[in-house]
Amino acid sequence: MNKTTNKTEFIFFSGKGGVGKTSMACTTAVHYADTGKKTMIVTTDPAANLSDVFEQEIGHNITKINGIDNLYAMEIDPDQSTKDYKERSLAPMRELFDEEMLKIAEEQLSGPCTEEMASFDKFIDFMDDDAYDIIIFDTAPTGHTIRLLELPVDWSKHIEDSSKGSGQTCMGPVALIQESKQKYDTAVAKLRDPSQTDFVFVMQPEQTSLQETIRASNELAQIGITTTRIIINGYIPKEEAVNPFFKSRYEMQSGYLEKAKETFKDITIQTMELFDGELKGIPMFKKSGEKLFNTGKVDSTEKTEPEVKTSTMQKAKTTNLKIDNSQLNIDHLIYPVKGKRKHIFYSGKGGVGKTSLACLTAIQTAKKGYKTLLMTTDPAAHIGNVLDKPVSDEITAIDGAKNLFAVKIDQKKATEDYKESILGDARKNFDATTIQAMEEELDSPCTEEMASFQKFMEYASGDEFEVIVFDTAPTGHTLRLLELPMDWSKQIQLKAGLSTQISEADKLQKARFDKVIDMMKNKEETTFGFVMYPEKTPIIEAYRASEELKTVGVHTQLVVANLIIPDEQAVTPFFENRRNMQEKYLNEIYEQFVDAEILKVPMQEKEIKGIAMLNKMSENLFGGK
Repeated sequence: MNKTTNKTEFIFFSGKGGVGKTSMACTTAVHYADTGKKTMIVTTDPAANLSDVFEQEIGHNITKINGIDNLYAMEIDPDQSTKDYKERSLAPMRELFDEEMLKIAEEQLSGPCTEEMASFDKFIDFMDDDAYDIIIFDTAPTGHTIRLLELPVDWSKHIEDSSKGSGQTCMGPVALIQESKQKYDTAVAKLRDPSQTDFVFVMQPEQTSLQETIRASNELAQIGITTTRIIINGYIPKEEAVNPFFKSRYEMQSGYLEKAKETFKDITIQTMELFDGELKGIPMFKKSGEKLFNTGKVDSTEKTEPEVKTSTMQKAKTTNLKIDNSQLNIDHLIYPVKGKRKHIFYSGKGGVGKTSLACLTAIQTAKKGYKTLLMTTDPAAHIGNVLDKPVSDEITAIDGAKNLFAVKIDQKKATEDYKESILGDARKNFDATTIQAMEEELDSPCTEEMASFQKFMEYASGDEFEVIVFDTAPTGHTLRLLELPMDWSKQIQLKAGLSTQISEADKLQKARFDKVIDMMKNKEETTFGFVMYPEKTPIIEAYRASEELKTVGVHTQLVVANLIIPDEQAVTPFFENRRNMQEKYLNEIYEQFVDAEILKVPMQEKEIKGIAMLNKMSENLFGGK
């Protein structure tokens, strides 16, 4: 970054889930704090794990990081942000309006889209903070980061358009949020200024990560934001690629490094080698900072072997040491009971392999003769890359895989379809003035979330397929999606309480929501699975999400421990250390998820891609043909 003033600098870290955004953001934060700059690191990811990697409680308040001067952190809590935002919006109205008007305003602020708006508003507040030299944003995975950065542009335009028309937005009267427009315009100007904002993509040297970085940097360019730097993370040290397995992976990574250099000729590219232990805690971030900022020589193979504790459960001790699923029976979790349909959800931290597991499962159920739909709700869809087949927003039969169909939810197209369906019905019943007001409200950025959700509902409540496998967005956004039917159902109920009657459209909508809620809670119809690799943060994130889902009656039945280093491939001290670390965390997985079946999946020597490879792997994992 070429800083030309003494204004606060902003550094954004984005990229595909699981590429190491948090590690690189924390490494950078520790580096700048160590050089004497007052530094703040903020996470906008609903599944925040700054507390885990800094090994101290952080939460929704600005917190001083222990063991280092000048460093502060905050994890934006969507629930607390929503509560604060609603109170801030309603406070000026309390002295001006009667109880009934306040109830109507509160109802408008009770919709699920308020949560997105509130978290976004909190993020914008930091863009206006000059108390720090540097503010670092550790963002949610790419698709949701793009959405976050588009919001100030979208909301500013929506407020401006609405003020010229009816004066109404989906969040209430323009007058209530008009003051936000100036804040949004200021934030947009800062985001577009490379002298003040450094936008960094973190990626792994693999196809899906490279493709997502290309796509996302192009999308940012369309709203005037410049990608300034790319960090290619998780690179296997050359001296460790001594056997055919890791030599093959190293050569694959080297190929993607060259492709990245060819693609991003005018952008600074840095590489960060894999460490043999986890990146967490101030000492480790200082080591990685020395490597990233070339401030000294660090040995990435320095021994950081964790203590492998003996599990308190015999189950863990006797099954973890080998990748053997022969005693595991999970047929009831992936195949439908006669006469019923099966819905299989895979969730987890970004980058843990949800897409691969969803594709492997769908391949398997299709081979067994079940008409199967593989669907992704992730804005950064990768099922087409793994299948090595084109996948669109229309249900498509997958060539070479009998009984298998796939679809991705295209948020922009879903939004247009949703708006047209509502306006099409409205034009039959309302006058031009009312239609114009509805059009203005539907131009709100909130509409996109509802539209994608409606498309998900359409597939989830249909009966064309015997098995539907959902490849979901990373954890925080998956929870948001799965809790939406509950939220919208409650809002409709609230609306009924405030008015004399509930409309027929709302009755129909509530019935559909309730059907999906019942489906998700029914263990015969739905299997909810978490995918994770055996390290601390993916396990913690999945456990928290699993506990949260329990509160709405959805239980975790399957856990996939992915990317396990095969024992016979750990032939150097470096990979022995990583394998020992994995064994320790495999024990934790068994202890944390006592009610779930644990499926273990080995790391592959090359990318999981193509129908032939998926067929072979699915047979090894699930058995049979």
